[in-house]
Amino acid sequence: MKKIAIIGPIHLDGWELLKKRNFEVFEIEDLSENNLIKELKNVDAIALRTAKLTRNVMQECPNLRIVARHGVGYDNVDLDYLNSKKLALAVTGTANAISVAEHVMTMFLCLIKQINKSDQLTKRGDFDKKTSLPNFFELYQKNILILGFGRIGQAVAKRCLGFDSNVYVFDPFVNKETIEDQKCHKIDFNEGIILADLISLHMPINNETKNLIAKNQFDKMKDNCIIVNTARGGIINEDDLLLALKNKKILGAGLDVFVEEPPQKENPLFKLDNIILSPHNAALTLECRRRMSLETAENIAFYLDDHSKLNFQNIINRKNLNL
Repeated sequence: MKKIAIIGPIHLDGWELLKKRNFEVFEIEDLSENNLIKELKNVDAIALRTAKLTRNVMQECPNLRIVARHGVGYDNVDLDYLNSKKLALAVTGTANAISVAEHVMTMFLCLIKQINKSDQLTKRGDFDKKTSLPNFFELYQKNILILGFGRIGQAVAKRCLGFDSNVYVFDPFVNKETIEDQKCHKIDFNEGIILADLISLHMPINNETKNLIAKNQFDKMKDNCIIVNTARGGIINEDDLLLALKNKKILGAGLDVFVEEPPQKENPLFKLDNIILSPHNAALTLECRRRMSLETAENIAFYLDDHSKLNFQNIINRKNLNL
């Protein structure tokens, strides 16, 4: 019987699918490296949420054939080791686009409408002082820049178009025709930064994207610009973001991801009233958790039982590894 380890809790539907395929399934709660080495020795597959899967751990797993990410990011897996051993990596490329896109729109709307300040004023009993609230705006005909045009970026674009916004896209890996087919406009990065009223990030963290948004970019943005990051911490330089928000270089920001997760309790961003924060949970709606769980389980079952590595590699290639 093939043995499947689940690292981090997943929706029960994924468990049930694997059990129906007669796999031995167990969950690991202690995510320390020493415990992972101990628990994973005889596994054939790993379903992985956010824990780090290092070379030290995987080299002690002689039977391992596939790592199935419960999500689309893969920066918590040692890809060099996977490649050196020709081990498969799967992602849930079709599961989380809707949930994350809705989270982006929620942050956009809360920030552009200054909802937190209206809420506080009303709860204080200052209903008649509503004219003291700062200006808030519409999404109608605003310029929205989407950085990265994978499934999530496209889902965000679709929803922005529903507000009659003008959607611009920077993605060097997507051609102009594909972007225009989605009724969006391809744009140069620096031109987009200058033009944008709102910006949403949807790309992986790597050497090219780390600190992609920093002081030079904030200096070019409109003073009423709003930026939201639901992709990966580190694409925005947090120190420069703090200064841009404090000095009113931009209007506001929304972060679902951080350079350090969890962030330190004394993080100075927490003291600002022009930023909205969430604990890396943009994809954790009930519906999305179920979809990710099932797709993770299906990836494992498909690979171990039904198809050759060659056939499965085609499935991997069709899954969008961009965010």
